[in-house]
Amino acid sequence: MAYKISTDCIECGTCVPECPVNAISEGSPYTIDAKTCTDCGNCASVCPADAIAKG
Repeated sequence: MAYKISTDCIECGTCVPECPVNAISEGSPYTIDAKTCTDCGNCASVCPADAIAKG
Protein backbone atom coordinates (compact mmCIF):
# COMPACT_ATOMS: atom_id res chain seq x y z
CA MET A 1 0.00 0.00 0.00
CA ALA A 2 1.49 3.31 -1.09
CA TYR A 3 1.90 6.37 1.08
CA LYS A 4 -0.39 9.38 0.63
CA ILE A 5 0.01 13.03 1.50
CA SER A 6 -2.92 14.67 3.28
CA THR A 7 -4.14 18.24 3.10
CA ASP A 8 -2.06 18.86 6.25
CA CYS A 9 0.91 19.17 3.86
CA ILE A 10 2.70 22.50 4.32
CA GLU A 11 4.50 22.17 0.97
CA CYS A 12 7.93 22.51 2.55
CA GLY A 13 9.63 20.05 0.17
CA THR A 14 11.40 18.07 2.89
CA CYS A 15 10.01 14.78 1.58
CA VAL A 16 11.00 15.18 -2.07
CA PRO A 17 14.75 14.41 -1.83
CA GLU A 18 14.03 11.48 0.52
CA CYS A 19 12.10 9.52 -2.14
CA PRO A 20 14.47 7.03 -3.83
CA VAL A 21 12.12 6.56 -6.80
CA ASN A 22 11.04 10.20 -7.35
CA ALA A 23 7.36 9.41 -6.72
CA ILE A 24 6.57 12.76 -5.07
CA SER A 25 5.24 15.66 -7.12
CA GLU A 26 4.98 19.26 -5.98
CA GLY A 27 1.53 20.78 -5.77
CA SER A 28 -1.03 21.84 -3.27
CA PRO A 29 -0.75 19.47 -1.49
CA TYR A 30 2.17 17.45 -2.78
CA THR A 31 1.20 14.03 -4.17
CA ILE A 32 2.74 10.57 -4.27
CA ASP A 33 2.35 8.39 -7.36
CA ALA A 34 0.98 5.14 -5.93
CA LYS A 35 2.27 3.10 -8.88
CA THR A 36 5.83 4.34 -8.35
CA CYS A 37 5.91 4.37 -4.53
CA THR A 38 7.91 1.45 -3.10
CA ASP A 39 6.43 1.83 0.40
CA CYS A 40 9.81 2.65 1.98
CA GLY A 41 8.44 5.29 4.37
CA ASN A 42 11.37 7.69 4.01
CA CYS A 43 9.03 10.55 3.20
CA ALA A 44 6.79 9.99 6.22
CA SER A 45 9.75 9.81 8.57
CA VAL A 46 10.92 13.34 7.68
CA CYS A 47 7.59 15.15 7.30
CA PRO A 48 7.43 17.97 9.88
CA ALA A 49 3.64 18.23 9.54
CA ASP A 50 2.95 14.49 9.90
CA ALA A 51 1.01 14.78 6.65
CA ILE A 52 2.21 11.51 5.11
CA ALA A 53 0.76 8.11 5.98
CA LYS A 54 0.01 4.79 4.37
CA GLY A 55 -3.06 5.18 2.24
